[in-house]
Amino acid sequence: MSREDPSRTEKATTKRVKKARDEGSIAKSPEVAKVVVLLTGVVAMRYMGEFYFKNLQEVFQWFFTEGLRQPLNQQTVYSMLLWSFFKISLMVLPVMIIIAAAAYISVRLQVGSIWSLKFRWDRINFNILKALKQLMVSQDTLIRLGRDMAQATAVGLAPYIVIQQEMPNLVPLFYQNVMGITTYMLLVTYKMICYALVPMILIAIADLWWTRFRYDDNLMMTKSEVKDERRQAEGDPEIKQKQLRKMYQVMGRRLTSTVPKADVVITNPTHYAVALRYDITESPAPMVLAKGVDRMALKIREIAIDNDVPLHENPPLAQALYKQVEIGEAIPEEMYQAVASILAKLAKFKKRQA
Repeated sequence: MSREDPSRTEKATTKRVKKARDEGSIAKSPEVAKVVVLLTGVVAMRYMGEFYFKNLQEVFQWFFTEGLRQPLNQQTVYSMLLWSFFKISLMVLPVMIIIAAAAYISVRLQVGSIWSLKFRWDRINFNILKALKQLMVSQDTLIRLGRDMAQATAVGLAPYIVIQQEMPNLVPLFYQNVMGITTYMLLVTYKMICYALVPMILIAIADLWWTRFRYDDNLMMTKSEVKDERRQAEGDPEIKQKQLRKMYQVMGRRLTSTVPKADVVITNPTHYAVALRYDITESPAPMVLAKGVDRMALKIREIAIDNDVPLHENPPLAQALYKQVEIGEAIPEEMYQAVASILAKLAKFKKRQA
């Protein structure tokens, strides 16, 4: 049941969900993408540390050795600038590609395959009104405020906790060289980020659950909406009934002209009825003139009785003829013997044999 509208008690149908997705309404948590990107970047930096160390060492060594010997003019400064940009790009590009791929995958797993390139002014106006409503105090506003405050607390507490733990290790740094101090600072920074990531991951999981819950809640439907949608999908029952009656009338007129020409009607006895005619001048094998099931079968039997066409009850044969032979087609060879045994008992064919 929807919390905002108690009358919405039914889950959204597939059509309703598809329509919402086509309009760009999807359940997506930005916190999940944020955490995935941050986590991927940290892991990538952690395992690519040696790569960055070698490249940065090469850059600094060149600048403090060969770079100092270069004459400072427009051409050399321009060349050094290009070379620096190239080296920095080589260092940044792998991490950027990994982060972009992680962001794409995290969003794709949440929303699925949806692409929308339509520009709609009505949605902009709607979003503006929605944003103004969200500025007011509401349950969603309070939840977002609590989420942001929890993230800020996690980010603020992580450095404090790590620094408190590392206080005994700060004094020995006085005796370390530049490389040792730099390595220690990088490790401590990595530890701070990991401490902040744990609560952020928990917050992202909770936000994902809440986003999907609110999305499903907003798509809830009333019973009348479900009935209207089903009626639209299946068609108006009154119109379908009229079409069905008209179809039965057309088929009834057709049966009135074809069933009287039959030699025998094979029945099930009530569910199936197949009218057969055998004339050597028309077909080398008995031919199906009409067939029907349930209501149409009853109509065929009534016409046959009115026109003195004999009825013969044989359920297996009736079902086989109905399912395998179309109207106007001759029966298959495997049915010759069964049909011939029935025709041989009819007075019409007894006279021919005599």
